[in-house]
Amino acid sequence: MKNNLNTYSGESLEGNFYAIGLNYKKADAEIRGHFSIDNNAKEKILLQAKADGIPSLTVISTCNRTELYGFAQHPYKIIKLLCEHTNGTVEEFEKVAYIYKNHDAVSHLFNVGTGLDSQILGDFEIISQLRNGFREAKKHEIINPFMERLANAVIQASKRIKNETGISSGATSVSFAAVQYIMARVANVSEKNLLLFGTGKIGRNTCENLIKHTKNERITLINRTKNKAEKIAGKFNLVVKDYADIQSEIAQTDVLIVATGAQQPTISKELLHIKKPLLILDLSIPKNVSKDVLENEMVTLVHLDDLSAVTDQTLEQRAAQLPLAKKIIAEVEKEFNQWADNRKFAPTIKALKNKLVEIKAGEIDYQRRKIDGFNEEQAEIISDRIIQKITTHFANHLKGEEGSAESIELIRRVFQLETA
Repeated sequence: MKNNLNTYSGESLEGNFYAIGLNYKKADAEIRGHFSIDNNAKEKILLQAKADGIPSLTVISTCNRTELYGFAQHPYKIIKLLCEHTNGTVEEFEKVAYIYKNHDAVSHLFNVGTGLDSQILGDFEIISQLRNGFREAKKHEIINPFMERLANAVIQASKRIKNETGISSGATSVSFAAVQYIMARVANVSEKNLLLFGTGKIGRNTCENLIKHTKNERITLINRTKNKAEKIAGKFNLVVKDYADIQSEIAQTDVLIVATGAQQPTISKELLHIKKPLLILDLSIPKNVSKDVLENEMVTLVHLDDLSAVTDQTLEQRAAQLPLAKKIIAEVEKEFNQWADNRKFAPTIKALKNKLVEIKAGEIDYQRRKIDGFNEEQAEIISDRIIQKITTHFANHLKGEEGSAESIELIRRVFQLETA
C-alpha cells in the first residue's frame, strides 16, 4: 500500500487527505462485488462518517472500482466505514487495496477522474460518478473547501482533456466492448435474437451500441420496471417483454446481455430451458449471473472483466494522446497543489498583517501627539508600503520553504499572533 509522508500541513486539524479503495487491477469481479456500494449504502456511509466526526468524505462505486476519499487522522477510520457498510472484510480489503495520502491521493483522483485509470483508457463515464459523489457529500454537508476545490479542479482537467486531446475519440467503453465481443464471436449477428435484461446506464449504452453496430432489428428489452424499458424501446422501436416472461424469452434468444446492477444474481440455471447455444454477457458488479448457469453445456458465460482485453485501433489512437493528457493534468494539479499548500500559512500572514496594522495605528497616534505638524497622510502611505513589503517577504519565505510548519510557529510566537 502506498503511503507518502508529504502532507498538507494546513489540514492538520482535520487529519490527512486519503484515497482508499480497490479496482479492477488487483481485485477480480467477485471481490469488487463484495465492496460494491449502492445508493442506500452510500447514504449510510456519509451519515455514519458525519456522526463519527469525519470532516469531509465522498464515495465512488462503479463496476470497476470502489473508492472513498476523505480526511482522517488515520486511514483505518475510513476503511472501517467501507467494510461496515459492504459485504467485504478488512482482511479481504488489505489483500487487494491501495491507500494514497495527501499529494498522492490528489494525483490518484486526477487520474481516475480524467479516465486515465479506467479499465478501458479514456472511458469518461467515471467523471459523472465523481460529480455525483461530491454532490451527495455536499448535500449531507460533509465536504470541506479543500475537497470541493479539488473536485472542481478534476472536472476542469477532464473537460480540457476531452476538448484538447483525442483520448476520448471513438466509441470505446464497457458497453461498446461488449458489442465488439458479440460481433467478433457470433456469426450473422444481425439475424440473431438478442435479449437485453436491465436498462440502467450500462444497459442503455449497450442498447444504443447494439443498434448502431449490429444492424439487428430483433432486440428485446426486459426490465423489472417495465416503463423504463418502454422509454428506451420507444426511442428505437424495439420490443419490450414483461419480467414474468424472461424464462420463455431466454429460451428463444441467442445472446443474453445482463446489465441489471443488482446485489444478488438475477440469472441462474433455473431460468435456462434452452435447446440451442446461448452466449451470456454479464456486465454487472456484483456479478448478476450465477456460476451455476455453466452446468448447462450449451451456455457460454462472459463477464465484463473478460472484455477489458478487447483492443482495437481506437485504443491505440487513444494511447498516443496520453502525453498530452498527462501534461494537462500536471498543469491543473500543480495549480491546485499551490493553492492547497498556500492555505497553511494564509491565516498566519493575515494575522501578521493585522498585528502590524495595529502597531502602525498606535505609533501614528503617538507621533501625532508628540510632533507638531505631523503629516499623518504621508505616515500612513509609508507605513502601509512597509507592512506590504514585510508581509510579502514572509509569504515568499513560507512559499519557498519545504515543511514550513516550524517557520509558521516561530512567526506566531515572535509576533504573539492569534490565528483561527
